[in-house]
This record gives sequence, structure tokens and C-alpha cells, in this order.
Amino acid sequence: MTFRPLHDRVLVRRLEQDERTKGGIIIPDTAKEKPQEGEVVAAGPGARNDKGEIAPLDVKVGDRILFGKWSGTEVKVDGEELLIMRESDILGIVTADAAAKAA
Repeated sequence: MTFRPLHDRVLVRRLEQDERTKGGIIIPDTAKEKPQEGEVVAAGPGARNDKGEIAPLDVKVGDRILFGKWSGTEVKVDGEELLIMRESDILGIVTADAAAKAA
């Protein structure tokens, strides 16, 4: 099955975080928070502006993004738990330079 979001919505796959802290402590599943980082799986064409023209999205498929803790709606597509959210719920795009510095 394929899924194409409408307007300014994006489909996001959560990226799992490490199960250990920097000090080596293993975090059990019950104590973990849901990740706030994800990958854009699909994106809509964009929202219409006041003139009726479609304004394209700033994110594209494959972008790594950060989003708010309570952002989006959980949906199942082909048995996989994904999030669908508006582009305005996205806090920013994680670039390869920022990801390398964080690691």
C-alpha cells in the first residue's frame, strides 16, 4: 500500500535512540521516552497561500527532523507505526554536520 499525505502534512518514521546512556547505563523499555527525531517517509505537495497558489514544503522525503514531544497522530501503514503531522509541527531539519557533532 502507498500513502501520500495531503496539503502540508508529512509522514514520519521515528528513529530509535540508544538504549544506553553515555555513562553505560542501560535504559529499560518502561523508562524510555518516545524519540523526538524522525525521518520523513512521504510529504504532501504543500499548503495553499492567500492567493490560492501551492507553497511547497521545506522538508522532503529522507530528511531527518526534530519534532515536539506530543506532535502528530500515530497511524499504522503496512503494519509499521508512523506519525502524520503538519509541517508546522516540525521544529527543524537535522543535517549531517549536526548529527556528526552530536555523536
